Amino acid sequence: MLKVEGLNAGYGAVNILWDVGFTLNDGEIVAILGSNGAGKTTMVRAITGMLKPSAGSVMFNGQELAKKSSRFILDSGIVQVPEGRQLFTDMTVLENLQMGAFSKETKANFQKNLERSYEWFPKLKERAKQAAGTLSGGEQQMVAVARALIGEPKLLILDEPSLGLAPNIVDDILEVAKTLARDTGISVLLVEQDLTKALSAADRGYVVENGRISLEGTSAELQANEHVKKAYLGI
Repeated sequence: MLKVEGLNAGYGAVNILWDVGFTLNDGEIVAILGSNGAGKTTMVRAITGMLKPSAGSVMFNGQELAKKSSRFILDSGIVQVPEGRQLFTDMTVLENLQMGAFSKETKANFQKNLERSYEWFPKLKERAKQAAGTLSGGEQQMVAVARALIGEPKLLILDEPSLGLAPNIVDDILEVAKTLARDTGISVLLVEQDLTKALSAADRGYVVENGRISLEGTSAELQANEHVKKAYLGI
């Protein structure tokens, strides 16, 4: 599915990522973990084409994506739920969801995918005609996730989904991610600084520190790791 090797990226003369590598299989949830400023967002930007890497490879279903355009990467099946949601706040919930249907195929399947989104997040059907900017933070995150799913991703990237949200809302969103991975084979890249939440949902994880992968393992292995427990879990 996704294989990243030797990824280096940064801004101008400042390099942020150093030889980053990881894999993600079909129907798997993999967490990219680390504190604020560790390099997680730069990694996502490099994978999705928003930032051109200076070196390395991003292979997705056998196709090289490094240095391809964001639109090319989107068309390949990688869809991101961005940090901070980035909704069109003056538009209605329904209008925001319509923005997720970006291709001929997803436009044709919009009504089917819309109804499925309402099954995942029933509140969105109640709020369909309401301006997205008037929703609570949790409801806005539901809109952002549903919008991405309407795009029929093969790989869904959730960038800091817990940011500023109540724990129960985060649990609901991660439960949808687990259901999708299990029942549809969609792969999920979960980028998080809340290791407790992320490891409760992920199959495996990678810890990013100072722009490098410092640890990797199953969720159980990382939860038992002494460095992770002391540095991130407060144990």
